[in-house]
Amino acid sequence: MMHPWLVMCAIGLLTFMTRLSFIALLECWQAPAILRRALGFVPVTVLTAIIVPELVLHDGMLDLALTNPRLLAGGIAIIVSWKTKNVVWTIVTGMGALLLLQKIL
Repeated sequence: MMHPWLVMCAIGLLTFMTRLSFIALLECWQAPAILRRALGFVPVTVLTAIIVPELVLHDGMLDLALTNPRLLAGGIAIIVSWKTKNVVWTIVTGMGALLLLQKIL
């Protein structure tokens, strides 16, 4: 009965030590400027990798038609985001456009 608890504690300790080692390492190591600049693009690329498939895939098939409500709502949200630079307006407008386009199409 004690075996699962030992395994969970060992894995937790291993995870903690792995993360702590990076924190301790980064304290005395300064990343090169090119790496710091490249890491600035990570959030954008991760968000793009999550969102784009949701916009262009329908039932596992590529759907770039003008009858794809997700693609159209995504385009509207992109324009609102670009013009307003406001996350709340982008989400509200994108979701509103999606709901409206789903009813229409």
